[in-house]
Amino acid sequence: MKKLFVFPAIAVALAFTACGGSENKSDSTTTEETTTADAGSTSTETVPGIENVELSNKPVVEGNDQMKFNTELLRVKAGEEVELTLKNVGELPKESMGHNFVILAPGVDVATFGAEAVAAADNDYIPKTSLSSVVAHTKLLGPGEEDKITFTLEKGVYTFICSFPGHFGVMQGKIVAE
Repeated sequence: MKKLFVFPAIAVALAFTACGGSENKSDSTTTEETTTADAGSTSTETVPGIENVELSNKPVVEGNDQMKFNTELLRVKAGEEVELTLKNVGELPKESMGHNFVILAPGVDVATFGAEAVAAADNDYIPKTSLSSVVAHTKLLGPGEEDKITFTLEKGVYTFICSFPGHFGVMQGKIVAE
């Protein structure tokens, strides 16, 4: 009978211990989010792999039917005009696999923006209520289409995404302006 009581007691103790560890994980996630929110002031040294990316103010980015951009890191010269070209190299129809390129202001929560974008089909999935969160964006592209945008970035780190519904989770990256 004592054995039947010991096992549930151990299980309860482990559950409380696991819950306590979860609180610590939440704190570290909050810290990471705060760091990401301050991305505009983050130095380029904190972006892993940026040293291997060529500096170019005329980048060409491709989006495909596997919901992937061909790059997750771009490096540009801060304060100078950038001409970015987005190409949709996929074959699926725009209505099911359209792509755009949206540069978000530092500190914008990607998940919140992505959730708002779902309801903005009439504006290429760029929510009119969140225009202040967008630095620049292309139009929504179908297969074989391309679009060019011109913009200038201050020194910092910017997140870019595809705001087509469901794409932002995997179609995103960073632009480092140095």
